[in-house]
Amino acid sequence: MSRLFKIYADSFKGLSLESWMLSIVMLINRTGSMVLPFLGVYMIDHLKFSLEQSGLVLACFGIGSVIGSWLGGYLTDKIGEYYVQASALFISVPLFCLYPFFNTPVALGIMVLTQSIVSEIFRPANSVAIAKYARPQNLTRAFSLNRMAVNLGFSIGPALGGLMAAYSYDLLFYGNAFFTLAAGFMYLYFFNRRQKLFRLKKERSALSAGDEVIPEFVKERSPYRDGPFLVFCILCAFFSMCFFQLMNTLPLFYKNDLGLSQANIGLLMGTNGFVVVIFEMLLVHIAEKRFSPGHTLLYGTLMCALSFFLLAFSPGLAVLFLSISLLSLGEILVLPFMATITAQRAGTTNKGAYMGANGMAFSLAFIISPVLGTRIAETFSFSNLWIGTTIILVACSIAFKFYVPVLLKKKAA
Repeated sequence: MSRLFKIYADSFKGLSLESWMLSIVMLINRTGSMVLPFLGVYMIDHLKFSLEQSGLVLACFGIGSVIGSWLGGYLTDKIGEYYVQASALFISVPLFCLYPFFNTPVALGIMVLTQSIVSEIFRPANSVAIAKYARPQNLTRAFSLNRMAVNLGFSIGPALGGLMAAYSYDLLFYGNAFFTLAAGFMYLYFFNRRQKLFRLKKERSALSAGDEVIPEFVKERSPYRDGPFLVFCILCAFFSMCFFQLMNTLPLFYKNDLGLSQANIGLLMGTNGFVVVIFEMLLVHIAEKRFSPGHTLLYGTLMCALSFFLLAFSPGLAVLFLSISLLSLGEILVLPFMATITAQRAGTTNKGAYMGANGMAFSLAFIISPVLGTRIAETFSFSNLWIGTTIILVACSIAFKFYVPVLLKKKAA
């Protein structure tokens, strides 16, 4: 036990102060993520929208996330991750405050689309900042620390949002705005001077080493013209379409097919966040030392495949907890390393575009996953959905194993 605790403690060692501060900002920001989990309930219960109207408005969020991922990557490479993150946080504040004034499907759809674009602009810039401030040997753990903050924030946020929504839906939007504003001020306070010092230090280091400082106007290859990387993004999208069943069709399966109570569904879904928060840093630390990125993605994707396979045979509650735990462990081994591989593939001045392109793969999967998953479940049954998901994930795991080493051999020019 003491050895395990030492390994766990070691997993946090070597992380830069900037990595910790980026994660704290993310924690504050995601703790305020109260609107999205309750948006569907708000539309049906408060605004009296139909299910079809609510679905169309929620689809606007997915469309906005695709646009925001691309735009965030583009802007990050143009003006820098510092200005993009700060702008996205502060522009989001009035947008959340305006939500109560939009009460028709078209108006609210436009509002959700706008807010989603602004929110998603933040993500590629944040990923670039993680890669910028992390030491190369700690890059994956820096991404993991940030993901841990996201998961912890998503665990706290909906609980606070539920209390606010019970009192007033307007308070839900204003609470989200407050936490976003707090994250913005925290970010400015810590990184305003730091980003200038970082750039100056980088220029001095390059000059002292006799290297030429790369000018800002040097244009590197676009990720959208990097064929091998686009293939990797397609693999990420297929994995994500399967994994995102966690957020849409899996709760429906628990309720409609297995007849579980709301309490048991809540416990199962909460297990995912609990496992990620507790074990992510430890497992990523071990995987970094013992496995190559290709092998790590292989093992993580196979864990996810086994998780869905267990659902295909009318599982009991114990098997359901085993399944969600395996899915969470697989998520830990896959998602941080996908971000690391993307950062390593990018060049010096186009990291934002690469992070944005990879983010678009996840956003597209987020749109496709609920539509395709529910259609297959309704037409062919949930059991066939889980078996099909298993087959896709096994194919992805094999592709990751053999393709990732090839991808990392030659860095984008």
